[in-house]
Amino acid sequence: MPETADRKDDHIRIIEEEDVETTGTGFADVELVHEALPEIHRDAIDPAVSLFGRELSAPVVIESMTGGHPNTTKLNRRLAEAAQETGVAMGVGSQRAGLELDDPDLLESYTVVRDVAPDACLYGNVGAAQLAEYGVEAVERAVEMIDADAMAIHLNFLQEAVQPEGDVDARGCLEAIERVVDGLSVPVVVKETGNGISRETAGRLADAGVDAIDVAGKGGTTWSGIEAHRAKAVGADRQAAVGERFRAWGVPTAISTLEAASVHDCVVASGGVRSGLDIAKAIALGARAGGLAKPFLAPAGRGTDAVVDLIETLQRELETAMFVTGSETVAALRETEYVLLGRTRQYHAERSRPRSGRIER
Repeated sequence: MPETADRKDDHIRIIEEEDVETTGTGFADVELVHEALPEIHRDAIDPAVSLFGRELSAPVVIESMTGGHPNTTKLNRRLAEAAQETGVAMGVGSQRAGLELDDPDLLESYTVVRDVAPDACLYGNVGAAQLAEYGVEAVERAVEMIDADAMAIHLNFLQEAVQPEGDVDARGCLEAIERVVDGLSVPVVVKETGNGISRETAGRLADAGVDAIDVAGKGGTTWSGIEAHRAKAVGADRQAAVGERFRAWGVPTAISTLEAASVHDCVVASGGVRSGLDIAKAIALGARAGGLAKPFLAPAGRGTDAVVDLIETLQRELETAMFVTGSETVAALRETEYVLLGRTRQYHAERSRPRSGRIER
């Protein structure tokens, strides 16, 4: 099996078997203000939302995880079947292997999602580091591979820096993203991979015309930690040590959501999102939807029904939060009152101060 495909299989195995979780999303410091007189009927709550030009039954995204190895076909099939049944969105893992390798079994790990989910909102996934090599034409092939409704361009340069075979040339990526935005047939979402997107970077992406930003902030699965495990397995001890050093690096998801939403109207909050209440908090901070990745892996291993059950639980938790904040719609939830506490409040306050007024410590 080629190196790229083997790497994808390694990633899933490590996520399932090793400790690759970090804390610090900031959601524990976000409290929604309770509405004791909501004046709405719980059954009238409508969690539907528009994302990537498609209507979702709820603001839930099954984040990009799998694809690129025959072993992931079963997982992607079950995730996509659940997305089809429940009306939520789903992304596939990086399509690099599908674009670069001529292997029908490997390709099926991607194409299966549209085969079993003809009506679902599905998005593809390519890396920013590969855009200069691919060009718009290759990205369009990735769209066609799964008949995607949108295309995610992922930013994973910390992961690449730790990865023994990583691509660490980050020059020209913003210009390449602009070319894809201008030339692609579907909406473009730019997503991080666990280290968050700052206000400044979100502003550059907004200026580039991207249709959505997925912050994928600090506080969930750490790809630096994952690559540390891979590096250690091949004897790259220095790379492994660097990966461990940076496993908690990044902008916390709550902060990243606040900052990105201040400059772009369509933000997906992911990175340590673990409940429908987390999704509700993210939406109150300005997100359009919330995304989860690792929490779906174990249910996908058990079967489609287990994935559907998790989605329905998330939706019930979200709707409960909407009810007790008096929010009949997602748009209303985006306007609900919240309080920032603790480290997240301090972080936000420091980031909001004018640079010229900061005191050097």
